[in-house]
Amino acid sequence: MDMHTLYLIVPLAPLVGAIAAGLFGKLLGRTWSHRITIALVGVSFAASVAIFQDVMAGNTFNGPVYTWLTSGDTSFQVGFLIDRLTVMMMLVVTFVSLMVHIYTIGYMEEDPGYQRFFSYISLFTFSMLMLVMANNFMQLFFGWEAVGLVSYLLIGFWYTKPTAIYANLKAFLVNRVGDFGFLLGIGLVLMVFGTLDYASVFANAQNYANDIAPIPGVSWNLLTAICILLFIGAMGKSAQFPLHVWLPDSMEGPTPISALIHAATMVTAGIFMVARMSPLFELSDTALSFVMIIGAITALFMGFLGIIQNDIKRVVAYSTLSQLGYMTVALGASAYSVAVFHLMTHAFFKALLFLAAGSVIIAMHHDQDIRNMGGLKKYMPITWITSLIGSLALIGTPFFSGFYSKDSIIEAVEYSHLFGSGFAYAAVLGGVFVTAFYSFRMYFLVFHGEERFGKEAHGHDDHGHDEHHHGLAPGQKPHETSWVVTVPLILLAIPSVLIGYIAIEPMLYGGYFGDAIFIAEHHPAMHEMHEEFFGAFEMALHSLTSEPFLIALSGVATAWFFYMKRPDIPAAIQKRFSFIYTLLDQKYYFDRFNDWFFAGGARGASRALWKFGDVKLIDGFFVNGSAKMVGMFSGVLRGFQTGYVYHYAFWMILGVSLLLTVRTWF
Repeated sequence: MDMHTLYLIVPLAPLVGAIAAGLFGKLLGRTWSHRITIALVGVSFAASVAIFQDVMAGNTFNGPVYTWLTSGDTSFQVGFLIDRLTVMMMLVVTFVSLMVHIYTIGYMEEDPGYQRFFSYISLFTFSMLMLVMANNFMQLFFGWEAVGLVSYLLIGFWYTKPTAIYANLKAFLVNRVGDFGFLLGIGLVLMVFGTLDYASVFANAQNYANDIAPIPGVSWNLLTAICILLFIGAMGKSAQFPLHVWLPDSMEGPTPISALIHAATMVTAGIFMVARMSPLFELSDTALSFVMIIGAITALFMGFLGIIQNDIKRVVAYSTLSQLGYMTVALGASAYSVAVFHLMTHAFFKALLFLAAGSVIIAMHHDQDIRNMGGLKKYMPITWITSLIGSLALIGTPFFSGFYSKDSIIEAVEYSHLFGSGFAYAAVLGGVFVTAFYSFRMYFLVFHGEERFGKEAHGHDDHGHDEHHHGLAPGQKPHETSWVVTVPLILLAIPSVLIGYIAIEPMLYGGYFGDAIFIAEHHPAMHEMHEEFFGAFEMALHSLTSEPFLIALSGVATAWFFYMKRPDIPAAIQKRFSFIYTLLDQKYYFDRFNDWFFAGGARGASRALWKFGDVKLIDGFFVNGSAKMVGMFSGVLRGFQTGYVYHYAFWMILGVSLLLTVRTWF
């Protein structure tokens, strides 16, 4: 089989699976629906592995598959760009998706929408693959919108739950805000470069480096405008402040979605896109500073919100927000390879943490409140050990995958000399403590300490089955979940430990990405880091005395002391600093403000338009006004139409005399 066929198989196999389960799910039944979709995602993963080997042998591909539309001189094509950046994303997307597909068998087994769910997640995989394999902006935008659409369907999967419907609308609308900026950026690229093809845009970018953007009323640099507009798209998709508000609410979807959308795929689309656009971003320091500052705000302030969450999935969701902030900071520091490296390591350990949280939720009979758990270690050994591995990777423990990428980000920011790098460095260091604290707060509350389940529970549930009580009944004990849940956990735990150690040298310093990522001469962070790097093992040893490790250690120790030894302390702090607690509990009032200003403003404006525009102007003046006018006019005419012969005779004589008068005068 030639490589071009393989390129087509990767995105099309999940699409075929989605169509099969979606349209013929009733005919196929539950078992065949999951067999077909899982087999086809497996085929996609296997093809990605084969393509990876081919690319490592030095074969890349960049070309159109077919022309979709030609308008004037511009042709819009569907095309693939297969290089080392693409192929790494393909491996991550297909592998995590495969794990989530297998896990779903166990998680959704009682759900009536089983086939529909498999159809959606396969469709999601197809959309994400089209996005990462694109060689032009149009196809990128297609994949971009398609993942947005499917995430809307998935977050609102239990469409009878009002909270799920609210959450999916919110995700959809917030993403539209980002996508509007993204579309404007793509429009500006087409207007200036006359093409949407990556290669030709990147090749000509340097010629436009000093041009002013054709935006009326402002004198911005052209490339700064393009980069910031494109990045606004990434802020929506990758949930960066202030467009982050949709991601925590999207936890209303079933847990496998949380793992797929919020760990490995959709939220990383923005990070991937900025890395892909490195030749443009490198020409604008302003855009890079903007990216770095936004990322730093997200990394630190979203971490704070994780500290007070009691819903097991929301803690993990806020950690995702914070980690996406880290990736964005790395992009701003021109350390694109580090951002993508963190994207990869994070995909494994975050998917692992979400699926482990789901495993706990199954064992707790869909109670998600960590205050009702505790002591689960002895009942759920596999979930316990995999959760511990995921948490250690997340906080950047030496030798675990998250350590290599996270430490490299902190180092890259330290070497960056751009505006805002000082603030970003403080934020990413502060974020280390916060991450360690909330991760281990959750870990200790769930797996250690006293058993708090089987009592009268408080909290809400994940599933749309509202008719019966959630949580364990008194006297009931949790138990380890079935193999379809634990096998994906184990398979995700392996790369969560090893992949950083194996991949750091080739990916960051071995020129793995080759031409896929471009870094300008005057951004020396990666070069300086390379000089400091002596190998993965030495890096881990050296870090045992470094600031980030000691900060993380103190975070874990504080969490242990607060929640295992003296649980009265957090309660006392909460009472003493209740205003800070309220601020965090209200998520900095962002949702309040959006509801009041944007949603309320839109409702107010539409009410005014309806009352004045519709009722008074259109109905009152135009429709009813014209009817009244015709009525008045016809009322006057009616006065002349009497039906008497002598009236008509009189009008005829009058008419004749008028004609004669006109004739004699003229």
